[in-house]
Amino acid sequence: MASLADTSSRDGTVPNGQDSLTGLSDLAQARQTMQRWQRDWPDGGPPFPMRAMLIAIGRIDRVNVAYGETTGDGVLIEIAQRIRHFAEDELESGVWLAARISGDSFLLAAREDCSRERWQWLAEALADAIAMPIVDSCTSHSLRLWPRFALMRARAGDDADSILDTLAETAVRMRSSNGERIAWASEDLDQQGLSNQQLEADLLAAIDRDEIEVLFQPQYRVGDNRLVGAEALARWQHPTLGRIGAGLLFTIAERADHVAQLSRHIARRALDGARDWPEGLCLSINVTSADLAAGSFARDFIALVEASALEPDHVTLEITEQVLLADLDRTREILDELKAVGINLSLDDFGAGYCNFRYLKVLPLDCLKLDRAMIDGVLDDKRDLAVLRAIVAMAKALDLRVVAEGVEKDEQLALIAREGVETYQGFLRAEPMGAEDFVRLARG
Repeated sequence: MASLADTSSRDGTVPNGQDSLTGLSDLAQARQTMQRWQRDWPDGGPPFPMRAMLIAIGRIDRVNVAYGETTGDGVLIEIAQRIRHFAEDELESGVWLAARISGDSFLLAAREDCSRERWQWLAEALADAIAMPIVDSCTSHSLRLWPRFALMRARAGDDADSILDTLAETAVRMRSSNGERIAWASEDLDQQGLSNQQLEADLLAAIDRDEIEVLFQPQYRVGDNRLVGAEALARWQHPTLGRIGAGLLFTIAERADHVAQLSRHIARRALDGARDWPEGLCLSINVTSADLAAGSFARDFIALVEASALEPDHVTLEITEQVLLADLDRTREILDELKAVGINLSLDDFGAGYCNFRYLKVLPLDCLKLDRAMIDGVLDDKRDLAVLRAIVAMAKALDLRVVAEGVEKDEQLALIAREGVETYQGFLRAEPMGAEDFVRLARG
């Protein structure tokens, strides 16, 4: 598979310009990319498929005044990370662009045949993701910002400037509205989205009908490229909205108060899918804050593992920082129970946000899993490489293994091998695949 362009786009080319703060494309590069998409689209072919959204982050100036510009910059970097991760997980075509187009405004555009219902829903889901608390590691303040989204679909006669102007005009109109969070450009005002209630009902029905698919992202040992296991990833193909990734699945489930049901369903399917794996391969499963909030989680999960074909030391639970924010002491007690039977514990998405290094001291961790953003810039940015080296050195000192995700270039693999990373995953070697395909890969 062709390597990805950079941290801010998936259009198959190397961008000319990046925003110096966030690493996303800058305004000039956004214009060039959209113009190239239209220029390369075949004449006489199907209508040009492009959707765009402008994301306006309010109150950044107040954050700068209240907490200082360093905190304000950190907030913008975190928002950029959330936009990029969202695009990587949820945009089906893989051809997209994320850019910072002004101080507090971002652009997300995708060249794909996306229904208006799905683009509306994606905007709502991304708005929820951006509005999640952002913790300032220096002050321990928890900040929340409320973005506004202007949406549109590109038409045959639109160029990059007209698209940006239309989105900007829609954003200005929204400022005068009373609490409007998402709005379509004037030609799309008839847009109607799927109600949350209907979506929640659809999810519960999909769980009952066993329609939530579990894919497996292969993981390899650095050095000899030996297959060592896989991370389980949930996907749901909604009849109207199309593919929905794991992050948004759990957002929907949380609204319906069925996170535990969904999490158990995914864990059971993942463990069932690993029954036919060759001996020695390890399965990684993600855990949510709602899981850890349940008093019976450790006992129930251990029972699932015992009923499967895997030994506990061949199962890894991946925990993100967001999961740990609620109650660190209670989380430690639960993780100690899991650790006592041999289940491995990994801190996921390390480097993606404000990591509290107390986690590394307090929790019984076995592994650090580097966020894909940690790998994106290591070939070209000396500071990114220095940060990677520091994290790997710290992990070694704490006797923690290091896993890198998002490895998509041979040069990235060679670099992490030199720096001492043990395990990696990414499109360089394999995309996520179904259980049967993974078994064939493992036995081949």
